[in-house]
Amino acid sequence: MSQIIIQGGERLEGALRVQGAKNSVLPILAATILHPGQTVLRGCPRLSDVEASIRILRHLGCRARWEGDALVVDAAPMSRWDIPDHLMREMRSSVIFLGAILARLGWAELSYPGGCELGPRPIDLHLAALRQLGADLREEGGQLLCAAQRMQGREIALSIPSVGATENAILAACGAEGETLLFNAAREPEITDLQAFLCAIGCKVKGAGSSTICIAGRQQTRDAEHTVMPDRIAAATWLSAVAAAGGEVELEQVNYRHLSTVTAALHEAGCHISGGEGRVVLRSNGRLRAISPVRTAPYPGFPTDAQAVLMAALLRSQGTTVFVENIFENRYRHVDELRRMGADISVADRVAVVTGTKALYGASVRCTDLRGGAALLVAGVSAGGETRIGDIQHIQRGYEDPVRDLTTLGASIRLEE
Repeated sequence: MSQIIIQGGERLEGALRVQGAKNSVLPILAATILHPGQTVLRGCPRLSDVEASIRILRHLGCRARWEGDALVVDAAPMSRWDIPDHLMREMRSSVIFLGAILARLGWAELSYPGGCELGPRPIDLHLAALRQLGADLREEGGQLLCAAQRMQGREIALSIPSVGATENAILAACGAEGETLLFNAAREPEITDLQAFLCAIGCKVKGAGSSTICIAGRQQTRDAEHTVMPDRIAAATWLSAVAAAGGEVELEQVNYRHLSTVTAALHEAGCHISGGEGRVVLRSNGRLRAISPVRTAPYPGFPTDAQAVLMAALLRSQGTTVFVENIFENRYRHVDELRRMGADISVADRVAVVTGTKALYGASVRCTDLRGGAALLVAGVSAGGETRIGDIQHIQRGYEDPVRDLTTLGASIRLEE
């Protein structure tokens, strides 16, 4: 089994170009099937979750090929509406294909999705929105059987601003007659990027970034190109790594505003941070300070996906920091692995209390999920001695090449096959 091996304790210095966003490109890949023609996604990250989406597209009959960092999708030959169980189990976000398949073909059949085990992430919100558009959904033998020959636009109010439900509702509404108004929609930047792609192919969507989104269905689509937005969680990971290890980093191709809650936390911890158009610079000298409680929340609140890497950055801070996880259950599975490295963390339900220690020590640890794996990278570069990280397939779901990126910053890190 492959491992990442880190010799920690080195200061990190350099410039890094941030990859395209995983949480943006996955719904966009599903959206490509709305257009029976060719779309080009530039800056598409080469991730295992992206490859899983490509396998789904090919199963549906679409063509997909890489041209450098661009992914070219031709959805003209799409002929199937089913996604088999083995493909659905590869990632939870595979359910995003449901709304798009219904919009394109009027039928869909799929099983419940897989992915990281972060506790219940029920798709009831997705299904409720689709039913309001007129889809007939029923469960039979663990399969979802969906029919939506005549979806009709209408007003839909989500009970919570779920990102996945917002995306699925938007994609389905693109195939509905008339106008759909989606209230209490998620406001994440990735929703705005999805809207930009949909408008590029000829769909009429507006309001993304606010809590109300308007979709005019059944528009004539066209071939288009789109550049995937930068990954704000990957950016938060590299900022946290340099904050923990000490040094200076300039991140390129990043939206500073999307990182405001993360950079505010790192600034409070003692880092010097500046930003401008498409760049962020962080400098960290000396031991970090504990910060005020970190409470995860939907955007524009602190992102749950950055909770673990910030926690790892503060393991050697002076004082105590409280984390409150309000989005997912089971989001502290990385804590036991961090404790192996000398971290002082106590957990009760959704609250984790981090008491800074003077030093961390290299150890053999394993990834429990995607963001927990990223936290081990952050802890590894700041720990003394050798850290061996196993089960790195979790990291590969969301980070293109973390060994390359940390090597660019001067870390002593290698991949051992």
